[in-house]
Amino acid sequence: MALDQSFVGRTYPPTAPYEVGREKIREFAEAVGDANPAYTDAEAAKALGHPDVIAPPTFVFSITFKAAGQVIEDPQLGLDYSRVVHGDQKFVYVRPVRAGDRLTITTTIEAIKSMAGNDILDVRGEVHDEAGEHVVTAWTKLVARAAEEA
Repeated sequence: MALDQSFVGRTYPPTAPYEVGREKIREFAEAVGDANPAYTDAEAAKALGHPDVIAPPTFVFSITFKAAGQVIEDPQLGLDYSRVVHGDQKFVYVRPVRAGDRLTITTTIEAIKSMAGNDILDVRGEVHDEAGEHVVTAWTKLVARAAEEA
């Protein structure tokens, strides 16, 4: 059954603040195999004009996807998460994420499409710091695969 188009434009409340830690950044950089010293060495980051270590560009996926859980778990939407695959991801930065940032995410459903029995859901996460400044926008495309015929 196709998802309800009336959910397009629905915005969910901001998340509780997520505090970005140096160790989380280091662990993420190691996990993705990025040895950029700006991710692990405060002095290297400062030499590039940052106040502290910065996070790799895809670091915010973990917190924006968690915030998208509000959409995924919305019982009124009726998304069958057992059929969902990750379709696409993109980020547009205003500035890098830095150690010490306290970030909140506001999630909005941008589009719902049905194609070949699949539901395609575009979700936008607006990430702001503690001062309310915009840091990054993340778009996630989720594809709920069509149920298999018996």
